[in-house]
Amino acid sequence: MHTDRNILTKARLIVVKLGTGILSTHAGGLDTRRIARLASQVATLRKKSCHLVLVSSGAIGAGMGRLKLKKRPTRISDLQACAAIGQNLLMASYERAFTRLGITVAQILLTHDDMRHAERRNNARHTLLNLIRRGVVPVVNENDAVSFAEIKFGDNDQLAAMVHELIHAHACVILSNIDGFIVGSNRVLPTIKKITAEIERHAGDSNSHRSVGGMRSKLLAARRVLATGRPFVIANGQTPNILPRLFSGAPLGTIFL
Repeated sequence: MHTDRNILTKARLIVVKLGTGILSTHAGGLDTRRIARLASQVATLRKKSCHLVLVSSGAIGAGMGRLKLKKRPTRISDLQACAAIGQNLLMASYERAFTRLGITVAQILLTHDDMRHAERRNNARHTLLNLIRRGVVPVVNENDAVSFAEIKFGDNDQLAAMVHELIHAHACVILSNIDGFIVGSNRVLPTIKKITAEIERHAGDSNSHRSVGGMRSKLLAARRVLATGRPFVIANGQTPNILPRLFSGAPLGTIFL
């Protein structure tokens, strides 16, 4: 086991962000088979006394698929419509996948205002921790259907970091369709111990027509998590059994320490 990864084997409260790229098919709908596989991985970790909170993208993408839209809309009202349609489809997929495994899921929709307002933030924290104590897997998303700011300026990398901070999680993992933090000729850095100017130069914005964010957003989220003294991981959600392998210490993806 790589010594840098020992810290992950001890994590018992984990925030995992699932990106649109791993939740969607090439045609634009939800990839229900991958969602089922991810649910199975969560169940495996739960048997090792790990509690997970999922921060899930995919609502707008799912809505786009249902409306047969090929490109992400630019008008806020169209994005909100996609989110309203897609959030229902997304949670239905999680419900089916986890129910087969005997696990209950709960939907938590948050906005940046919820995180800034002390009382609402405290309420969100207590709700999340109560669900975790009851053995429920919370599925968190931004409330895109009603929030202007989240769609225009936000992304779920930042939300994952905020949720990690909120519940004092032991680790935060971002799963997308890339193998980690890439530099040069598709070389993945296994460990980053300091976010330097050179590291930042390798970060770019998303070029996906279905999602927002990108590596620049992930670095911002990493900074927030690292400020709590906990590890942050970027890994490929398409890698077989990625979550149990990561938390067994396998040298996959990029760990920020």
